[in-house]
Amino acid sequence: MPGVRRALVAGLNYYEHIGSLQGAVNDAYSVKAVLERNADGTRNFVQPKLLTSTGPGADLTRHALRSAVEELFRDEAEIALFYFAGHGYIDGAGGYLCGSDASTGDDGLALSDVVTFANNSPASNRVIILDSCHGGVAGNNPSGVQLAEIKEGVTILTASAANQYAMEENGSGVFTGLLVDALNGAAANLVGDVTPGSVYAHVDQSLGPWSQRPIFKTNVKEFVSLRQADAPIELDKLHKLTELFTSPETEIQLDPSYEPERTPADEGAVPPPDPVKTAEFAVLQSLVRVNLVRPVGAPHMWHAAMESKSCELTVLGQHYWTLVDKELI
Repeated sequence: MPGVRRALVAGLNYYEHIGSLQGAVNDAYSVKAVLERNADGTRNFVQPKLLTSTGPGADLTRHALRSAVEELFRDEAEIALFYFAGHGYIDGAGGYLCGSDASTGDDGLALSDVVTFANNSPASNRVIILDSCHGGVAGNNPSGVQLAEIKEGVTILTASAANQYAMEENGSGVFTGLLVDALNGAAANLVGDVTPGSVYAHVDQSLGPWSQRPIFKTNVKEFVSLRQADAPIELDKLHKLTELFTSPETEIQLDPSYEPERTPADEGAVPPPDPVKTAEFAVLQSLVRVNLVRPVGAPHMWHAAMESKSCELTVLGQHYWTLVDKELI
């Protein structure tokens, strides 16, 4: 169903034959919670399906996991998202996600199967997020690891490269902690959209001290937002970009009448504040705070106004000016 967002979230702590984990189930609950609703409380993903392995009698076998992944990608949807936290395994034939019944690793769910289900899905956007060791092998051609085989509409984001382990800290996956932060708004653009690409950028920048690198593979032609977070600036102020600046290269000449505050030494020495200009100046300062506008030849906007200098759009500001001008936001 177009417009419907579906998610399968799996977290496995308990393993019968290999070492158990501590934080994968908590990570799964955190991801489910952040996906369910947007920042304003509106529904995002419709009742994400949560599967966990917490102990004997509450396990998640390879067969059950495979069936759930196949079901997720079976039907039409705007987005079908699969998140996995647990053990991963890799050998010469490819990578695997270990179910709770895994004993050798290669008896887990083959990542090639997961990618095949996603590739063949009628969903418009298919997103695979893996917080497991060696997840970066997902989407590689077994005959040549330098080739990625993902069809249009598929995105893969993994905690680590094919030859790396996924780190845990304080009972939680480092990658998933950053993923949740990103979805909560750390990776939002200026209208609040959190995209797979912005999530990857946030995780990659934040993982600097860690000996793991996230892997991002995507084949998309359309914009997709995973969640709507709180926007760092009001939309009406963004729309004023094209009102204040007649072109992306425009400089606005300032003067002391733009600045509403005065020091005692300024009283009587400079023109009084102009209410129209001070209202415009307040908008400009809001745009400065989100790096869309900067003063020219002055350290701060106050100095630019009091010294009759100017302000201009940053490179990012010019980009958003174009988006507003084309009525894309």
